[in-house]
Amino acid sequence: MVDVLIGLQWGDEGKGKIVDFMAAKYDIIARFQGGPNAGHTLYVDGKKVVLHTIPSGIFQAHCDNLIGNGVVIDPVVLQKEITTVTAMLPNMKDRLFVSHRAHLILPTHRALDAASEAAKGKEKIGSTLKGIGPAYMDKTGRNGLRVGDVLRGDFDERYATIKAKHQQMLQQYDHQVDWQSWEEDFLNAIAHLRTLNIVNAEYWLDNALSKGKRVLAEGAQGSMLDVDFGTYPFVTSSNTIAAGVCSGLGIAPSKVGDVYGITKAYCTRVGGGPFPTELEDEMGEALRKAGAEFGATTGRPRRCGWIDLVALRYAVMLSGVNKLIMTKTDVLDGFNPINAATAYQVDGVTTEQMPYDLCGTDIQPVWQSFPGWDKPISTCTQKSDLPAVFNEYCRFIEQYLGAKFAYISNGTGREQLLEM
Repeated sequence: MVDVLIGLQWGDEGKGKIVDFMAAKYDIIARFQGGPNAGHTLYVDGKKVVLHTIPSGIFQAHCDNLIGNGVVIDPVVLQKEITTVTAMLPNMKDRLFVSHRAHLILPTHRALDAASEAAKGKEKIGSTLKGIGPAYMDKTGRNGLRVGDVLRGDFDERYATIKAKHQQMLQQYDHQVDWQSWEEDFLNAIAHLRTLNIVNAEYWLDNALSKGKRVLAEGAQGSMLDVDFGTYPFVTSSNTIAAGVCSGLGIAPSKVGDVYGITKAYCTRVGGGPFPTELEDEMGEALRKAGAEFGATTGRPRRCGWIDLVALRYAVMLSGVNKLIMTKTDVLDGFNPINAATAYQVDGVTTEQMPYDLCGTDIQPVWQSFPGWDKPISTCTQKSDLPAVFNEYCRFIEQYLGAKFAYISNGTGREQLLEM
Protein backbone atom coordinates (compact mmCIF):
# COMPACT_ATOMS: atom_id res chain seq x y z
CA MET A 1 0.00 0.00 0.00
CA VAL A 2 0.96 3.64 -0.46
CA ASP A 3 0.35 5.82 2.57
CA VAL A 4 0.13 9.57 1.98
CA LEU A 5 1.38 12.51 3.99
CA ILE A 6 0.12 15.98 3.08
CA GLY A 7 -0.04 19.47 4.53
CA LEU A 8 -3.53 20.68 5.47
CA GLN A 9 -2.88 24.42 5.50
CA TRP A 10 -0.95 26.82 3.21
CA GLY A 11 2.29 24.86 3.42
CA ASP A 12 5.12 25.11 5.97
CA GLU A 13 3.36 22.67 8.32
CA GLY A 14 6.58 20.79 9.18
CA LYS A 15 6.27 17.91 6.71
CA GLY A 16 10.03 17.36 6.40
CA LYS A 17 10.57 16.44 10.04
CA ILE A 18 7.53 14.16 10.07
CA VAL A 19 8.55 12.31 6.90
CA ASP A 20 12.08 11.92 8.25
CA PHE A 21 10.63 10.33 11.41
CA MET A 22 8.03 8.18 9.67
CA ALA A 23 10.49 6.95 7.04
CA ALA A 24 11.83 4.46 9.59
CA LYS A 25 8.84 2.19 8.88
CA TYR A 26 8.77 2.63 5.09
CA ASP A 27 10.94 1.27 2.30
CA ILE A 28 10.34 4.07 -0.21
CA ILE A 29 9.59 7.78 0.16
CA ALA A 30 8.15 9.37 -3.00
CA ARG A 31 7.56 13.04 -3.89
CA PHE A 32 4.49 13.31 -6.13
CA GLN A 33 4.01 17.01 -6.97
CA GLY A 34 5.41 20.51 -6.70
CA GLY A 35 8.87 21.85 -7.37
CA PRO A 36 11.76 23.53 -5.57
CA ASN A 37 9.35 25.99 -3.95
CA ALA A 38 9.05 23.25 -1.33
CA GLY A 39 11.29 23.72 1.68
CA HIS A 40 11.22 20.66 3.93
CA THR A 41 13.38 21.34 6.99
CA LEU A 42 15.10 18.53 8.87
CA TYR A 43 17.56 18.58 11.75
CA VAL A 44 20.16 15.83 11.35
CA ASP A 45 22.71 15.43 14.15
CA GLY A 46 21.87 18.97 15.20
CA LYS A 47 22.47 20.38 11.71
CA LYS A 48 19.65 22.09 9.82
CA VAL A 49 19.06 20.73 6.33
CA VAL A 50 16.45 22.12 3.91
CA LEU A 51 15.34 19.79 1.10
CA HIS A 52 13.65 21.30 -1.96
CA THR A 53 13.39 18.36 -4.36
CA ILE A 54 14.93 15.30 -2.74
CA PRO A 55 12.36 13.33 -0.67
CA SER A 56 12.74 13.69 3.09
CA GLY A 57 13.53 10.00 3.63
CA ILE A 58 17.04 10.39 2.24
CA PHE A 59 18.62 10.41 5.72
CA GLN A 60 17.15 6.99 6.53
CA ALA A 61 19.82 4.57 5.32
CA HIS A 62 17.37 1.81 4.35
CA CYS A 63 15.01 4.05 2.32
CA ASP A 64 14.89 4.47 -1.44
CA ASN A 65 13.69 7.92 -2.48
CA LEU A 66 11.74 8.67 -5.66
CA ILE A 67 11.10 11.98 -7.40
CA GLY A 68 7.85 11.24 -9.20
CA ASN A 69 6.46 12.33 -12.55
CA GLY A 70 4.23 14.97 -10.94
CA VAL A 71 7.25 16.96 -9.75
CA VAL A 72 8.89 19.71 -11.81
CA ILE A 73 12.66 19.65 -11.40
CA ASP A 74 15.20 22.45 -11.63
CA PRO A 75 18.39 20.50 -12.44
CA VAL A 76 20.57 23.23 -10.90
CA VAL A 77 18.71 23.16 -7.60
CA LEU A 78 18.76 19.36 -7.56
CA GLN A 79 22.50 19.21 -8.25
CA LYS A 80 23.27 21.67 -5.44
CA GLU A 81 21.03 19.74 -3.09
CA ILE A 82 22.68 16.44 -3.96
CA THR A 83 26.10 18.01 -3.32
CA THR A 84 24.95 19.17 0.14
CA VAL A 85 23.48 15.81 1.10
CA THR A 86 26.39 13.82 -0.37
CA ALA A 87 28.76 15.64 1.99
CA MET A 88 26.80 14.02 4.82
CA LEU A 89 25.85 10.77 3.05
CA PRO A 90 28.47 9.87 0.41
CA ASN A 91 26.40 7.06 -1.13
CA MET A 92 23.03 8.84 -1.16
CA LYS A 93 22.78 8.82 -4.98
CA ASP A 94 22.44 5.03 -4.88
CA ARG A 95 19.07 5.49 -3.12
CA LEU A 96 17.75 8.38 -5.22
CA PHE A 97 15.55 7.66 -8.25
CA VAL A 98 14.00 10.08 -10.74
CA SER A 99 11.00 9.48 -13.00
CA HIS A 100 11.55 9.72 -16.77
CA ARG A 101 8.27 11.64 -16.94
CA ALA A 102 9.09 14.45 -14.48
CA HIS A 103 9.26 17.82 -16.26
CA LEU A 104 12.25 20.15 -16.24
CA ILE A 105 12.41 23.78 -15.17
CA LEU A 106 14.55 25.76 -17.64
CA PRO A 107 16.33 29.11 -17.14
CA THR A 108 13.72 30.71 -19.39
CA HIS A 109 10.94 29.33 -17.18
CA ARG A 110 12.45 31.24 -14.28
CA ALA A 111 12.69 34.36 -16.44
CA LEU A 112 9.05 34.06 -17.48
CA ASP A 113 8.02 33.61 -13.85
CA ALA A 114 9.85 36.76 -12.78
CA ALA A 115 8.62 38.84 -15.74
CA SER A 116 5.01 37.70 -15.34
CA GLU A 117 4.95 38.37 -11.60
CA ALA A 118 6.49 41.83 -12.06
CA ALA A 119 3.84 42.68 -14.68
CA LYS A 120 1.04 41.89 -12.21
CA GLY A 121 1.97 44.85 -10.01
CA LYS A 122 -0.35 44.96 -7.00
CA GLU A 123 -2.05 41.77 -8.20
CA LYS A 124 1.04 39.63 -7.50
CA ILE A 125 0.20 36.11 -6.30
CA GLY A 126 3.40 35.76 -4.28
CA SER A 127 5.25 33.39 -6.61
CA THR A 128 8.59 32.08 -5.33
CA LEU A 129 9.96 32.90 -8.83
CA LYS A 130 11.40 29.39 -9.23
CA GLY A 131 9.86 28.90 -12.70
CA ILE A 132 7.38 26.34 -11.43
CA GLY A 133 4.19 27.86 -12.86
CA PRO A 134 5.64 28.32 -16.37
CA ALA A 135 7.02 24.76 -16.29
CA TYR A 136 3.59 23.34 -15.45
CA MET A 137 2.08 25.55 -18.17
CA ASP A 138 4.43 23.99 -20.72
CA LYS A 139 3.54 20.55 -19.35
CA THR A 140 -0.19 21.06 -19.87
CA GLY A 141 0.48 22.91 -23.12
CA ARG A 142 2.38 19.85 -24.38
CA ASN A 143 5.59 21.74 -24.95
CA GLY A 144 7.66 20.68 -21.94
CA LEU A 145 10.97 18.90 -21.66
CA ARG A 146 11.07 15.82 -19.44
CA VAL A 147 13.85 14.11 -17.55
CA GLY A 148 13.85 11.24 -20.04
CA ASP A 149 14.59 13.73 -22.83
CA VAL A 150 18.08 14.39 -21.45
CA LEU A 151 19.00 10.84 -22.52
CA ARG A 152 17.95 11.44 -26.13
CA GLY A 153 20.39 12.32 -28.88
CA ASP A 154 18.32 15.32 -29.96
CA PHE A 155 18.07 16.96 -26.54
CA ASP A 156 20.01 20.05 -27.65
CA GLU A 157 17.59 20.64 -30.54
CA ARG A 158 14.57 20.14 -28.29
CA TYR A 159 16.01 22.58 -25.75
CA ALA A 160 16.75 25.16 -28.45
CA THR A 161 13.19 24.96 -29.74
CA ILE A 162 11.49 25.60 -26.40
CA LYS A 163 14.06 28.26 -25.50
CA ALA A 164 13.25 30.15 -28.72
CA LYS A 165 9.54 29.99 -27.88
CA HIS A 166 10.19 31.42 -24.43
CA GLN A 167 12.35 34.21 -25.83
CA GLN A 168 9.43 35.32 -27.99
CA MET A 169 7.13 35.28 -24.97
CA LEU A 170 9.58 37.34 -22.91
CA GLN A 171 9.50 40.13 -25.48
CA GLN A 172 5.97 41.06 -24.39
CA TYR A 173 7.18 42.08 -20.92
CA ASP A 174 8.87 45.32 -19.89
CA HIS A 175 10.66 43.50 -17.08
CA GLN A 176 13.76 41.83 -18.54
CA VAL A 177 15.71 39.07 -16.84
CA ASP A 178 19.31 38.07 -17.51
CA TRP A 179 18.50 34.38 -17.86
CA GLN A 180 21.48 33.81 -20.16
CA SER A 181 23.78 34.06 -17.14
CA TRP A 182 22.02 30.98 -15.69
CA GLU A 183 22.42 28.81 -18.77
CA GLU A 184 25.94 27.48 -18.19
CA ASP A 185 24.98 26.16 -14.74
CA PHE A 186 21.83 24.67 -16.24
CA LEU A 187 23.69 22.73 -18.95
CA ASN A 188 26.24 21.48 -16.41
CA ALA A 189 23.35 20.33 -14.22
CA ILE A 190 21.79 18.50 -17.18
CA ALA A 191 25.04 16.56 -17.57
CA HIS A 192 24.87 15.72 -13.86
CA LEU A 193 21.22 14.68 -14.18
CA ARG A 194 22.23 12.05 -16.74
CA THR A 195 24.32 10.31 -14.05
CA LEU A 196 21.34 9.71 -11.75
CA ASN A 197 19.05 6.68 -11.53
CA ILE A 198 16.41 7.64 -14.11
CA VAL A 199 13.60 5.07 -14.08
CA ASN A 200 10.18 4.22 -15.48
CA ALA A 201 8.79 5.16 -12.09
CA GLU A 202 5.28 3.77 -12.49
CA TYR A 203 6.67 0.29 -13.26
CA TRP A 204 9.41 0.70 -10.66
CA LEU A 205 6.80 1.48 -7.99
CA ASP A 206 4.42 -1.26 -9.12
CA ASN A 207 7.24 -3.79 -8.89
CA ALA A 208 8.14 -2.60 -5.40
CA LEU A 209 4.51 -2.82 -4.25
CA SER A 210 4.18 -6.32 -5.68
CA LYS A 211 7.10 -7.31 -3.44
CA GLY A 212 5.35 -5.94 -0.38
CA LYS A 213 7.41 -2.78 -0.09
CA ARG A 214 5.90 0.01 2.03
CA VAL A 215 5.67 3.40 0.32
CA LEU A 216 5.03 6.85 1.79
CA ALA A 217 4.01 9.58 -0.66
CA GLU A 218 5.34 12.96 0.49
CA GLY A 219 3.34 16.04 -0.42
CA ALA A 220 4.70 19.54 -0.88
CA GLN A 221 3.05 22.92 -0.18
CA GLY A 222 -0.39 22.57 1.45
CA SER A 223 -3.98 21.62 0.70
CA MET A 224 -5.18 25.23 0.64
CA LEU A 225 -2.74 25.88 -2.21
CA ASP A 226 -4.23 23.14 -4.42
CA VAL A 227 -4.76 24.46 -7.96
CA ASP A 228 -8.37 23.19 -8.00
CA PHE A 229 -9.51 23.42 -4.39
CA GLY A 230 -7.27 26.06 -2.82
CA THR A 231 -7.71 29.81 -2.45
CA TYR A 232 -7.58 30.39 -6.21
CA PRO A 233 -5.87 32.24 -7.86
CA PHE A 234 -3.44 32.46 -4.93
CA VAL A 235 -2.47 28.80 -5.28
CA THR A 236 0.37 26.66 -6.57
CA SER A 237 0.34 24.97 -9.98
CA SER A 238 -0.28 21.36 -8.93
CA ASN A 239 -2.73 19.19 -6.98
CA THR A 240 -1.50 19.17 -3.40
CA ILE A 241 -4.33 17.03 -1.99
CA ALA A 242 -4.21 13.23 -1.75
CA ALA A 243 -5.79 12.82 -5.20
CA GLY A 244 -2.54 14.14 -6.69
CA VAL A 245 -0.73 11.00 -5.54
CA CYS A 246 -2.31 8.81 -8.21
CA SER A 247 -1.48 11.07 -11.15
CA GLY A 248 1.82 12.22 -9.63
CA LEU A 249 3.23 8.72 -9.14
CA GLY A 250 1.25 6.56 -11.54
CA ILE A 251 -0.56 4.42 -8.98
CA ALA A 252 -4.18 3.31 -8.79
CA PRO A 253 -6.54 4.74 -6.12
CA SER A 254 -6.95 1.23 -4.71
CA LYS A 255 -3.27 1.30 -3.71
CA VAL A 256 -3.75 4.24 -1.31
CA GLY A 257 -3.83 3.34 2.39
CA ASP A 258 -3.66 5.75 5.31
CA VAL A 259 -3.72 9.50 4.68
CA TYR A 260 -1.80 11.55 7.23
CA GLY A 261 -2.64 15.26 7.40
CA ILE A 262 -0.32 17.76 9.06
CA THR A 263 -1.38 21.03 10.63
CA LYS A 264 0.41 23.54 12.78
CA ALA A 265 -1.16 24.40 16.12
CA TYR A 266 -1.85 27.79 14.56
CA CYS A 267 -1.88 29.12 10.97
CA THR A 268 0.71 30.67 8.68
CA ARG A 269 0.84 31.78 5.07
CA VAL A 270 3.63 33.14 2.83
CA GLY A 271 2.90 35.57 0.03
CA GLY A 272 -0.42 37.02 -1.08
CA GLY A 273 -3.92 35.62 -0.93
CA PRO A 274 -6.82 35.34 1.51
CA PHE A 275 -6.11 34.29 5.08
CA PRO A 276 -9.30 34.48 7.19
CA THR A 277 -7.65 34.04 10.62
CA GLU A 278 -4.65 36.29 10.02
CA LEU A 279 -3.62 38.46 12.97
CA GLU A 280 -2.22 41.75 11.76
CA ASP A 281 -1.44 42.98 15.26
CA GLU A 282 0.89 42.37 18.18
CA MET A 283 -0.51 38.86 18.65
CA GLY A 284 0.38 37.94 15.08
CA GLU A 285 3.88 39.31 15.59
CA ALA A 286 4.21 37.35 18.84
CA LEU A 287 3.29 34.12 17.01
CA ARG A 288 5.80 34.90 14.26
CA LYS A 289 8.56 35.51 16.79
CA ALA A 290 7.74 32.48 18.95
CA GLY A 291 7.50 30.18 15.94
CA ALA A 292 10.47 31.65 14.01
CA GLU A 293 8.11 31.98 11.07
CA PHE A 294 10.32 32.72 8.10
CA GLY A 295 10.23 30.71 4.85
CA ALA A 296 12.76 27.86 4.56
CA THR A 297 13.04 28.46 0.81
CA THR A 298 12.50 32.22 0.50
CA GLY A 299 13.33 33.60 3.94
CA ARG A 300 10.17 35.70 3.72
CA PRO A 301 8.33 36.42 7.00
CA ARG A 302 5.19 34.33 7.21
CA ARG A 303 1.81 35.83 7.95
CA CYS A 304 0.47 34.35 11.19
CA GLY A 305 -2.92 33.73 12.77
CA TRP A 306 -4.92 31.39 14.95
CA ILE A 307 -5.85 27.90 13.74
CA ASP A 308 -8.63 27.78 11.14
CA LEU A 309 -10.78 24.71 11.78
CA VAL A 310 -13.16 25.52 8.92
CA ALA A 311 -10.32 25.32 6.40
CA LEU A 312 -8.87 22.27 8.16
CA ARG A 313 -12.12 20.30 8.02
CA TYR A 314 -12.40 21.17 4.33
CA ALA A 315 -8.87 19.86 3.71
CA VAL A 316 -9.54 16.69 5.74
CA MET A 317 -12.69 16.06 3.70
CA LEU A 318 -10.97 16.55 0.33
CA SER A 319 -8.22 14.04 1.05
CA GLY A 320 -9.98 11.55 3.30
CA VAL A 321 -7.47 12.20 6.08
CA ASN A 322 -7.77 9.56 8.79
CA LYS A 323 -4.66 10.38 10.84
CA LEU A 324 -3.81 13.87 12.08
CA ILE A 325 -0.43 15.27 13.07
CA MET A 326 -0.08 18.64 14.79
CA THR A 327 3.27 20.45 14.78
CA LYS A 328 4.68 23.44 16.66
CA THR A 329 2.46 22.83 19.67
CA ASP A 330 5.26 24.18 21.86
CA VAL A 331 5.00 27.58 20.14
CA LEU A 332 1.69 28.15 21.96
CA ASP A 333 3.37 27.74 25.35
CA GLY A 334 2.68 30.99 27.19
CA PHE A 335 -0.26 32.09 25.02
CA ASN A 336 -3.48 32.50 26.96
CA PRO A 337 -6.20 32.33 25.77
CA ILE A 338 -5.79 30.39 22.53
CA ASN A 339 -8.37 30.96 19.81
CA ALA A 340 -9.68 28.77 16.99
CA ALA A 341 -12.01 29.68 14.13
CA THR A 342 -14.99 27.31 14.19
CA ALA A 343 -17.12 29.13 11.58
CA TYR A 344 -17.06 32.08 9.20
CA GLN A 345 -19.31 35.09 8.88
CA VAL A 346 -19.47 35.47 5.08
CA ASP A 347 -21.24 38.65 4.00
CA GLY A 348 -23.17 38.50 7.28
CA VAL A 349 -24.15 34.81 7.03
CA THR A 350 -22.64 32.22 9.41
CA THR A 351 -21.29 29.09 7.74
CA GLU A 352 -18.95 26.21 8.52
CA GLN A 353 -18.27 25.60 4.82
CA MET A 354 -15.37 26.94 2.78
CA PRO A 355 -16.67 29.52 0.26
CA TYR A 356 -16.02 28.96 -3.44
CA ASP A 357 -14.08 32.23 -3.62
CA LEU A 358 -12.39 33.89 -0.66
CA CYS A 359 -11.02 36.79 -2.69
CA GLY A 360 -13.12 39.94 -2.54
CA THR A 361 -15.46 38.36 0.00
CA ASP A 362 -16.03 39.79 3.47
CA ILE A 363 -15.05 36.90 5.75
CA GLN A 364 -14.89 37.25 9.52
CA PRO A 365 -13.89 34.26 11.66
CA VAL A 366 -16.15 33.11 14.48
CA TRP A 367 -13.82 32.39 17.39
CA GLN A 368 -13.90 29.85 20.16
CA SER A 369 -11.45 30.43 23.00
CA PHE A 370 -9.49 27.81 24.93
CA PRO A 371 -7.37 28.26 28.06
CA GLY A 372 -3.62 28.13 27.67
CA TRP A 373 -1.54 25.58 29.53
CA ASP A 374 0.80 26.31 32.42
CA LYS A 375 3.31 23.56 31.61
CA PRO A 376 5.66 23.83 28.62
CA ILE A 377 4.70 21.30 25.95
CA SER A 378 8.35 21.20 24.83
CA THR A 379 9.38 19.43 28.06
CA CYS A 380 6.95 16.54 27.58
CA THR A 381 8.53 13.23 26.59
CA GLN A 382 5.39 11.06 26.46
CA LYS A 383 1.65 11.46 26.06
CA SER A 384 1.00 11.14 29.78
CA ASP A 385 3.14 14.24 30.42
CA LEU A 386 0.85 16.51 28.39
CA PRO A 387 -1.23 19.09 30.30
CA ALA A 388 -4.91 18.24 30.72
CA VAL A 389 -6.03 21.48 29.06
CA PHE A 390 -3.92 20.67 26.01
CA ASN A 391 -5.52 17.22 25.77
CA GLU A 392 -8.96 18.84 25.93
CA TYR A 393 -7.95 21.21 23.14
CA CYS A 394 -6.85 18.23 21.01
CA ARG A 395 -10.07 16.33 21.69
CA PHE A 396 -12.13 19.32 20.54
CA ILE A 397 -10.13 19.51 17.30
CA GLU A 398 -10.52 15.76 16.70
CA GLN A 399 -14.26 15.96 17.19
CA TYR A 400 -14.59 18.98 14.91
CA LEU A 401 -12.45 17.48 12.13
CA GLY A 402 -13.68 13.90 12.42
CA ALA A 403 -10.19 12.42 12.57
CA LYS A 404 -7.82 11.33 15.35
CA PHE A 405 -4.33 12.58 16.15
CA ALA A 406 -1.55 10.09 15.48
CA TYR A 407 1.32 12.34 16.63
CA ILE A 408 2.01 15.79 17.97
CA SER A 409 5.35 17.54 17.50
CA ASN A 410 6.57 19.57 20.46
CA GLY A 411 9.91 20.91 19.21
CA THR A 412 12.36 20.94 16.32
CA GLY A 413 14.35 17.91 17.47
CA ARG A 414 13.93 14.54 15.81
CA GLU A 415 13.00 13.03 19.18
CA GLN A 416 10.39 15.71 19.95
CA LEU A 417 7.40 13.82 18.57
CA LEU A 418 4.79 12.20 20.78
CA GLU A 419 2.53 9.33 19.73
CA MET A 420 -1.07 10.05 20.71
